[in-house]
Amino acid sequence: METIGKSVYRKEAPDKVTGAAKYTADVQKPGMLHAKLVISPYAHARIKDIDISEARKMPGVRAVLTGQPTPLVGEEIRDRPPIAFGKVRYHGEPAAVVVADTPVQAQAAAERIRIAYEPLPVVNSPADALRKDAPLIHENLEQYEKGVMTYAEPNTNIASRIRIRKGDAAKGFSESDVIVENRISFAPSDHAAMETRCCVAEIAADGTVTIITSSQAPFMAKKIISAAFGVEIGKIVVHAPLVGGAYGGKSSVQWEIIGYLASKAVGGRPVKLDYTREEDLLTAPVHIGLDATVKLGSSKDGKLLAAEMVYLFDSGAYADKSPNLSRAGAVDCTGPYHIDHVSCDSLSVYTNHPYPSAFRGFAHSEVLFAFERTMDMLAAKLQMDPLALRRKNAIAPGHTTPTQVLLNTSNVGNLPRCLERLQELMNWEEGALIRLSDRKVRAKGISCIWKTSTIEPDASSGAVLLANPDGSINLVSGVVEIGTGTKTVLAQMLAEKLRMDVSRIHVKMEVDTQTTPEHWKTVASRGTFMAGRAVLAAAEDLIRQLKDIASRVLRCSPDDLEVGGERVFLRDDPKTGISIKDIAYGYTYPYGNAIGGQIIGRGNYILRHLTYLDPETGAGVPGPEWTVGAQGVVVEYDRRDHTYQILKAVSVIDIGNVLNAKAARGQVIGAMSMGLSFGGRETFEIDRNGIVLNPQLRTYRPLRFGEHPEYIVDFVETPQLDAPYGARGVGEHGLLGMPAALANALSLASGTDLNRLPLTPEFIWRTKRGTSHDSV
Repeated sequence: METIGKSVYRKEAPDKVTGAAKYTADVQKPGMLHAKLVISPYAHARIKDIDISEARKMPGVRAVLTGQPTPLVGEEIRDRPPIAFGKVRYHGEPAAVVVADTPVQAQAAAERIRIAYEPLPVVNSPADALRKDAPLIHENLEQYEKGVMTYAEPNTNIASRIRIRKGDAAKGFSESDVIVENRISFAPSDHAAMETRCCVAEIAADGTVTIITSSQAPFMAKKIISAAFGVEIGKIVVHAPLVGGAYGGKSSVQWEIIGYLASKAVGGRPVKLDYTREEDLLTAPVHIGLDATVKLGSSKDGKLLAAEMVYLFDSGAYADKSPNLSRAGAVDCTGPYHIDHVSCDSLSVYTNHPYPSAFRGFAHSEVLFAFERTMDMLAAKLQMDPLALRRKNAIAPGHTTPTQVLLNTSNVGNLPRCLERLQELMNWEEGALIRLSDRKVRAKGISCIWKTSTIEPDASSGAVLLANPDGSINLVSGVVEIGTGTKTVLAQMLAEKLRMDVSRIHVKMEVDTQTTPEHWKTVASRGTFMAGRAVLAAAEDLIRQLKDIASRVLRCSPDDLEVGGERVFLRDDPKTGISIKDIAYGYTYPYGNAIGGQIIGRGNYILRHLTYLDPETGAGVPGPEWTVGAQGVVVEYDRRDHTYQILKAVSVIDIGNVLNAKAARGQVIGAMSMGLSFGGRETFEIDRNGIVLNPQLRTYRPLRFGEHPEYIVDFVETPQLDAPYGARGVGEHGLLGMPAALANALSLASGTDLNRLPLTPEFIWRTKRGTSHDSV
């Protein structure tokens, strides 16, 4: 191949490195106003009174918005007022909005709003939410509109429950020689993308709504606003320019709705809503938390026979995407292992925490942390090498998933080969625990990963190709460029298909829902797969049209022609042909007659054979394929003060086929760093009243420069036959096993089972002392 597999520079790179790239916050419009939020200082409280009289008198103020009983919004359950009404349900929830001429004026007026609250009892964890005496966060749960696969339980705090039943778990445990059970937990955290959420909303005189937003899901924003407010969907235009990082956090629809309401309140004038960092951490959707119990049974020689899991996902104050997240965790609940007898209950549980959006990995790093920690505990009880245990039980073609999908060499990668390569790269044979001195040891921890994409069965993607008079091609796709380089890979696919230089493919970066073909959402590592299939279908359409016109010029059958090198030529006589530039806009004969017109190729792709899950057993086809891999971490640990340094992080992932070598490696390394940060550093410190104590980057602590280990990335290539050029999704997978591998390494180094994140020295110290955070 000429282009596929090569390290092609990203199409948007020149604009980004020169500072020419434009993001939502850069948008300026004549007469633009600015909105500022008033957010709740309580996690759960009744709104007794809102006094906006002083705010209205402030200079430059154009409108003050407070909550209304309807409409309610939300993706899976319509349970959320855009601005709190009646009560607030999480610390940071928008309780009022001020629109003014300048951001400073809007902020000054927001500070003059006085809200009287009556504090209510706080639900501070999913486990607490299930207590019989727990206060109900949503008293009217049964009245809310719900999605097809959302199974809420009225008069409880359960927003959805997914059941997985495969085989007979009781029988499997009765046949097991060794049984281990483990509990894990971690609080919500954040995406901490460089760009905070931002939008500009405007309503024209004819009712057309225009929204410019930092979003991964512009088409979903359009649908939700239309459904909630009765706006004709064709009159809603959403623009998504370059996005400065998202990681799933910008797939929810929140700030766009508030922006729309703000513009409506001032007669349709453009209004910018730009979250501060504190609002981005507190108010916007976050990374989900989890309480989980995992029980495993095996034979004496380490063959897994049964698994029983209860996953309690922290839905926060509103469901939004958490029913999807709990379903995603359920369908891959066992990790990439073959187990005949499986029982899993995966619940989305309301709490008084900020509500979650997707986070890179979509519930998989979370359940893998629980499962892979338990795998290491089982290995210790069996006195068996952890890597050997995983190899013995590795998922493979011929096995079935927890939802009873039969796997083959196309829809699942080669996990045993990934483990073999990981063993080599980690020098596993030298031992997992090495004493360096009286104080320090070096320890290795590993984990296995897998993931399918539990997206809507009817999710689709479209692409349009326009031929230019100079023979180059414009590529238009609904994929949002969120930093993944997906549109560059699409250009590589097109260049390979047309056998032309990738520099001659011009990619439209901004998405405009009025003129861009729809791509469901830029999530779930599906951009390359779905949009790639759409681009290749559009390329076939383009080639057909080129051959049709060329055949009339060259007086031959279209079947005799090939396309390549920006020419259409005879297969058996390549010197006889015509340049694409001469037929891109049709062809004019010497005597003046013309045929054709601009050549425009179109293509689309819709996921095939996906099904809803059976509500009792979970049986069904949740995604098109499973990417698998093996990961490891090497740490140097000080047994006296419990500090540690991560020396190496290793990933071996079956990527199917590498499309862009450096981009693929960069994607995996970036995800690995996020996984280590999530596992070792990042969390919301939430007090007993549900208040987030660290809503700034000074106190919310991602991994910093200088703390990164050596990253080692390698790929196994088992092509997925229905994917463009055999490539599997890989945008999220570098993250998935990092928290578990880090915890396994530190558990070995410290001699203590570490089952809570993040893995800070203080937490390790407290665990070894047998004291909890709350007891000191």
